[in-house]
Amino acid sequence: MSPDALHELFMQHALREARQAAAEGEVPVGALVVFGGQVITAAHNRRESDQDPCGHAELLAVRRAARVLERWRLWGCTVYVTLEPCPMCAGALVNARIDRLVYGAADPKAGAAGSLMDLCRDPRLNHRMEVVSGVLAEECGAELRRFFRARRAG
Repeated sequence: MSPDALHELFMQHALREARQAAAEGEVPVGALVVFGGQVITAAHNRRESDQDPCGHAELLAVRRAARVLERWRLWGCTVYVTLEPCPMCAGALVNARIDRLVYGAADPKAGAAGSLMDLCRDPRLNHRMEVVSGVLAEECGAELRRFFRARRAG
């Protein structure tokens, strides 16, 4: 399978997580961690459910991956997330030594993987990762637009 097809396959899984978040009243963002070609953890936003400002999908997935692998250095791992990570999440990915980030929709207001800033590839930091952007971007963005349109409607 080509890398592009593989990225789309995993992003479809992340989109299922995002839809679960929306069903729970959370902003629809889903994330997974892949190691050795296998999904080892998946998560979706839980800020409202847990009343946790750090309850972002990618942080939850990375924390779980560290427990699964029994190490905090997540070398060899790829994080898939439906929305470009914010500065908090991008910083956590750098600190976790993630090899690759693949995201769907860009976030021009808070994205820290190339839109507003680029913490993931900042040469001043002690770790940088490969970033693949725009995978199923339209579908990922549509989930967010649908959620916020419904919220504004009532």
